[in-house]
Amino acid sequence: MPVSRFLALGDSYTIGEHVAARNRWPNQLAKLLEAEGIQTDVTIIARTGWTVDELWEGIQASPPQGTYDLVTLLIGVNDQYRGYTAHWYHDKFRFLLEKAILYAGGHPDKVIVLSIPDWGFTPFAARRGNTEPISQQIDEFNAVNLEETKNVGAHYVDVTIISRMALDDFDLITGDRLHPSGKMYKMWAEKILPVALEILR
Repeated sequence: MPVSRFLALGDSYTIGEHVAARNRWPNQLAKLLEAEGIQTDVTIIARTGWTVDELWEGIQASPPQGTYDLVTLLIGVNDQYRGYTAHWYHDKFRFLLEKAILYAGGHPDKVIVLSIPDWGFTPFAARRGNTEPISQQIDEFNAVNLEETKNVGAHYVDVTIISRMALDDFDLITGDRLHPSGKMYKMWAEKILPVALEILR
């Protein structure tokens, strides 16, 4: 059976801060694909705290090798956290999306962009006071990455909706009261699965 190559690009949400490797959403997605008869080899280029610029630096430091059958991109929360604007994010995200398409052999239909989760719906954010500006800014960033995804013809999966369930279910976040738990990542993987199957079958 041929093995599909899966490249996941991102930050703490992709590397799975505070969760075991098996509970990262790319790894959980790989298990779900395996249950559907699709073997995948997962490569993750991601680190907690990375902005769009830092992800590109990380990619350059460890360049993806060859062509991938599936490429995912989830980046931008740290740009928002550091006070950058959605306008500033726009061109930099588009550049990374173009690179993701390149790693998919030039096929945008093999690329999935994930929306940025809303950390405003966490106890960590709630302790800081008014969380409404956080959610508003996340929405602005996601409007940018959704528009660019549509423009190139790639796939888009909204996980922000799931992230906003964290204040009602603390099992969806880790002990730091900020990052998603394996339970939330499972929900992400299940939502991504139909799109991934469409790409890989």
